[in-house]
Amino acid sequence: MTVSKAKPSAPAKASNRLSIRVDLASGARIGPGKVAVLEEIARSGSISAAGRALHISYRRTWELVEDLNATLGAPVVQTAAGGSGGGGASLTELGQSVVTRYRAIEEECAAAARKHLTALQRAARGGASE
Repeated sequence: MTVSKAKPSAPAKASNRLSIRVDLASGARIGPGKVAVLEEIARSGSISAAGRALHISYRRTWELVEDLNATLGAPVVQTAAGGSGGGGASLTELGQSVVTRYRAIEEECAAAARKHLTALQRAARGGASE
């Protein structure tokens, strides 16, 4: 196996950000990792490809999906058995709703927190706080 080393890219400018985890009364915990798994399954059409793209094992990828299925009470991913055309996976209506609603919550919270994050960043650099 040949591994080529890519030239390191310029460091990305660090920015303030907010990380959100939603804890529902059902016991469901929805955060950036599970949402990334769902988004990658939707993009790739495969649970194993999603795991590879996110650098996590198939087993861990499936555990995250199963946790959502169990705590939400319905499947977030539907799978098709392999065969001559191969199998696949796609998001159910619930799975798509989880992604859409989570991203909306994340966006609205980030907008609401922006001035406070900026003030914290200034304070961390020794500047005046608001």
